[in-house]
Amino acid sequence: MARMRGTAERVEQLLGRPVVATSPVAGGDICVATRVRLADGSSALVKSRPGAPAGFFEAEARGLRWLAEPGVVPVAEVLAVEADCLVIGWIEPTRPSPEAAADLGRGLARLHAGGAAAYGAEQDGFVGSLPLPNRTAPSWPEFYATRRVLPYLKLAVDRGHVDREDATAVEDVVRRLTSLAGPDEPPARLHGDLWSGNVVWGHDGAVLVDPAAHGGHRETDLAMLALFGLPHLQRLVDAYDEERPLADGWQDRQPLHQLFPVLVHAAMFGSAYGRRAGELARRLR
Repeated sequence: MARMRGTAERVEQLLGRPVVATSPVAGGDICVATRVRLADGSSALVKSRPGAPAGFFEAEARGLRWLAEPGVVPVAEVLAVEADCLVIGWIEPTRPSPEAAADLGRGLARLHAGGAAAYGAEQDGFVGSLPLPNRTAPSWPEFYATRRVLPYLKLAVDRGHVDREDATAVEDVVRRLTSLAGPDEPPARLHGDLWSGNVVWGHDGAVLVDPAAHGGHRETDLAMLALFGLPHLQRLVDAYDEERPLADGWQDRQPLHQLFPVLVHAAMFGSAYGRRAGELARRLR
């Protein structure tokens, strides 16, 4: 009860509006999530994390605002951000539909086409609970190798979650990245952590939350959706391809783009993901 009262008082201070009720929200193992009902009839979601790393919530808010800039895909609205919490607009969940998935596919295509200044971002961020290096690079293969694959391979190996054989297979992919990457494309405006849990199906369509936003390769977002599954994924992909056709061979390159999130999971959750990283790498031989 004391925590809930503290949350209500904090939101009232940040938003300048009375809170009439709070309730815990299930899901997520990094932050505490709370729904707050405001006196004006609206609701908000509060994410809090005592002792959060410096810049943790600011990075999430920055990414949400950057994704929202083009105005082409629904993104959670940032209402307030502090060092230890983030307040976003509440999204009332509903069942996913093929129509909403198709709308999201078209929106993602337009979002990616909005572009980025470079491969990477001006500031580092976070993926899950881990720091995420974003320093820019002149090409996508260089960025993907040095800011995505190799840092998390090293971390997973150091933690004993990737064996030598699987690590060698991933390192071989890195050496061949330029030839594996497919046709050159300009930097796309990416969500960057687009698994199904970061797509909230609301009454007005699917809404993006919790990004690791940066300039990257557009196939990365699609590959992550395929890796962890999304309702009506084929409808999304078909609509995306109609809006902005994908380059030949994109399906064959999905294991390449999936290496990064699987290595992050290996670093955080254990050797089962380390073995999966090795399997993905060997599919690219």
